[in-house]
Amino acid sequence: MRLITGLGNPGLKYENTRHNAGFMVIDALLKRLDLRLDQSGFKGEYTTLRHKGEKIIILKPMTYMNLSGESVMACLKYYKMTSADLLVIHDDLDLPTGKLRLREKGSSGGQKGMGNIIDLLHTDKIKRIRIGIDKDPMIPVVDYVLGKFSKEELAFFDKGKEKACDALLSYLDEDFTKVMNTYNR
Repeated sequence: MRLITGLGNPGLKYENTRHNAGFMVIDALLKRLDLRLDQSGFKGEYTTLRHKGEKIIILKPMTYMNLSGESVMACLKYYKMTSADLLVIHDDLDLPTGKLRLREKGSSGGQKGMGNIIDLLHTDKIKRIRIGIDKDPMIPVVDYVLGKFSKEELAFFDKGKEKACDALLSYLDEDFTKVMNTYNR
């Protein structure tokens, strides 16, 4: 059993903002799999699927970004999973828009949702797909991450989002190390 979660903020106010990159990847993945989030629980919305006999849970926490760990922990506990069963997708200010970086462990890099998950799980050994949103030194970080992509940025982000979906689909069939080696180019 595995848990795939994308981080973001719930509500129309935050829809399609840079900080919702994780939600946007999850939405694209669900579209590819012809699924929808059809259940509520664990302080989030989720769905389940069976892939080659394995149960996969796809979760969008509805706790707001900074408390994402509460939703993730609730789901992990209920299904008796550990951090080894978890993969998180989130935005990253330190990567160019649309660029992916897959990691098996590491700090939050300042990403508050990932930081909350690390704090609550008491480990940084968490598989993750970071998708770049870049940054603008002239705009305060909070305003920037809660802002929407420009048309030009969105073109780069959409390519990265599709590549992230490809990586997630590969992860269903392959070891994460192999997926990292393929998509960290």
